[in-house]
Amino acid sequence: MSTETYQLFAMGNPLLDMQVTNGEELLKKYDLKANDAILAEEKHAPIYREVVENYKVTYVAGGAAQNAARGAAYVLPPHSVVYAGSVGDDDLAEQLKAANKREGLDQVYQVKKGEKTGACAVVITGHHRSLVTSLAAAEKFEKAHLASPEVAPLIDAAKVYYVEGYFLTHGTEPALEVAKKASEAGKIFVLNLSAPFIPQFFAVQLQQILPYCDVIIGNEAEAEAWGSANGLADKNDVAAVARAIAAQPKSNPSRPRTVIITQGPLSTTAVVSNDLENPKVFPVTPLTNEEIVDTNGAGDAFAGGFLGGLVLGKSLEESVVAGHKMGAMCVQQVGPQFAWPKVQIL
Repeated sequence: MSTETYQLFAMGNPLLDMQVTNGEELLKKYDLKANDAILAEEKHAPIYREVVENYKVTYVAGGAAQNAARGAAYVLPPHSVVYAGSVGDDDLAEQLKAANKREGLDQVYQVKKGEKTGACAVVITGHHRSLVTSLAAAEKFEKAHLASPEVAPLIDAAKVYYVEGYFLTHGTEPALEVAKKASEAGKIFVLNLSAPFIPQFFAVQLQQILPYCDVIIGNEAEAEAWGSANGLADKNDVAAVARAIAAQPKSNPSRPRTVIITQGPLSTTAVVSNDLENPKVFPVTPLTNEEIVDTNGAGDAFAGGFLGGLVLGKSLEESVVAGHKMGAMCVQQVGPQFAWPKVQIL
């Protein structure tokens, strides 16, 4: 593996998505919200067997940061993106590798012998998706993997780093190591809030990593959860929440922090810490109901397009527009996938 070609290093929980449609009964049975993401509890354990036995399952390579990394790989030259996470030594891991290869993403998995690769039940109802994740091997990621001869040079050579918020449920230490290295080297570290439960229940871990974040990406539900957890009066005002996050202390003050809040088919808001009073609003080109196949992975696709722009040194507007194009492309496919033959995005 040539190190100098990997400009983007991404890290997260590799998962295989088990996707089903018309899942209204599953929402009721397992007490799930239609548009949410949760970690599986004991009461959710039977859902993985149930979807296989009672539904037509579509298996799609998933995991938030892995989806985003595949999106970035789609818009960037070959061998621009490498991804790290922990998998088992099983068929699911082989399916993930095959999907990554197809879309031009290279990976440096930590392989946990005797463990199962993580899985995510994706319950689709209309244009909503409910994610129920069993992390399995993904939460066994060890910081030592980052220092391995295979991975350490890739971290040193990258210029942009991306970590999903989900990783903070178990991997704050390795995430902090990458974030601090990026900050000390004057490189760009990007964090995705990933789900409302991260700012709600992992606020301490989020606060630990926030000083090293140059870019924060989230959606309106995650922004509201952050606002609520931090006592903001106007927690439903995305610009106000973005402003508050942008203004948090930063270890490398020479680079302003950018906070980007998406709102599905509505406009995307961005606030930059050196211009807090002037939020930038980027309209989204709406799709018709008939064009929308599946919203699973749309936010990750946006992140992938945005990261591609960031790696190529594009402006904030160009990067957001690339994100919008990738998000729109993704919702017209089944699962977090992209159009083939490739469409020129950047």
